[in-house]
Amino acid sequence: MTKADAGGTRSRGSGRWRVALPASIAALVLAGCGNSGGTASPQNEFKPVEQTGGKLTVWVDSTRLAAAQLYQKQNPSVPMDIVTYDGDANGSNYLQTKVSLFNRTGSGWPDVVFSSQNNEATWAVQAKFTAPLNKGLLPQQVLDGWAHGANDPCMVDGTLYCLRNDLSQTVLWYNASLMQQWGYQVPTTWDQYEDIGKKLAAEHPGYLVGSAGDTFTPEIYLWAGKCGANQITGPKAVTVDTTSATCTRMASLLDTLITNKTLSTSSVFSSDFGKNYADKILMMPGPAWYGGALFQEAFKVPAGQIAVAPMPQWSGDDKPSVGNVGGGTWLLSAHSANLKAATDFLTWVTTSDDYQGKLAPGYPAHAPAAKTWLANQATSKYYANDIAAPLQAAAGQVWPGWGYGQFSQEAIWAATVTPGLNAGKSIVSMLPDWKTAIVNHARSDGYQVNQQ
Repeated sequence: MTKADAGGTRSRGSGRWRVALPASIAALVLAGCGNSGGTASPQNEFKPVEQTGGKLTVWVDSTRLAAAQLYQKQNPSVPMDIVTYDGDANGSNYLQTKVSLFNRTGSGWPDVVFSSQNNEATWAVQAKFTAPLNKGLLPQQVLDGWAHGANDPCMVDGTLYCLRNDLSQTVLWYNASLMQQWGYQVPTTWDQYEDIGKKLAAEHPGYLVGSAGDTFTPEIYLWAGKCGANQITGPKAVTVDTTSATCTRMASLLDTLITNKTLSTSSVFSSDFGKNYADKILMMPGPAWYGGALFQEAFKVPAGQIAVAPMPQWSGDDKPSVGNVGGGTWLLSAHSANLKAATDFLTWVTTSDDYQGKLAPGYPAHAPAAKTWLANQATSKYYANDIAAPLQAAAGQVWPGWGYGQFSQEAIWAATVTPGLNAGKSIVSMLPDWKTAIVNHARSDGYQVNQQ
């Protein structure tokens, strides 16, 4: 990670604005400078700082560096300071820590920042770091372009405080060649999925129907299975239930397949997994980015083998549900003295076909860009079927009962369940401990917890 200066002191004294602002932004600035007549301002009223212009400071992770560099290339007249950081990967809280420092010193905030986390609004709004985007900064016709529900993690009391970069909706990846060779049918229900796992263990030992070895395992399986372990019901309220029927039946399915060794307990990113299983995957439920990042790049599966199907569903459930693994968000600083350049960049980086449609590694959250992205996947001739329909359908099926709390579910799973799994314990037996850990983390972050 490169630690660079994140911007100089922003002058807030009197003086002339140095940039011409769009009418909507200028109106916000004028409103912010007006006399309130002694009436208390609404908590989410945005009062921009003096617009002095200058360099546009953008923070990105290494993956999004290409986006910032492309924008700079296409807009050479815009002076930019591009800073790379860890993107808050694995819930590092680096951004929150730095913002806390900048708030104390009164300077240093980046104008626009990317985070690999979907829960930054849970603290950034309270810290008065992120600007409200649907209060005049961005036109509604632009905001209407996002997939249904995509920006839900960014909404706080009806105000939008960030934009989703990409979606990580889960689907069922499978090897079409092996399916055809062995005469298996792609499962549409979890019962069928489990039956194939049992059949595979008997007929083709060593092959897999998935992996349960990553910290995002619950986001693939338990989220998709409507396990209410993480139901965010308000800005600081959560309902936790890990032992309901929806949780135990999915945990039991996982235990069965772990026991017969058709579900690996190794991380898909580990050298162990790549060495032993890269060419032995019959099926694997996982996010949209598995196709390129895992099968094509990491596992080097030849073209024409990997296909996509909808996630299996429980028999009798007429409301399809999928999980979500990752994605990311873009935040615009409420302290930006360069709102015109900041909003231009924010709009471009989240909607541009040049980046989101043609270069982005993940499925874009912006629906028109997603169509371009899918068209490019088709022209690559890598996949054995048309992946567009299942991915587009899944984009609108992410179960809303699993929220984005300030606490990291992946970190909780890693500390609570993963060690027991490695020691041979069943997931079902650890569901109560998982619940206790979630409750404790939520309370430590100031959440009111309702336990079921």
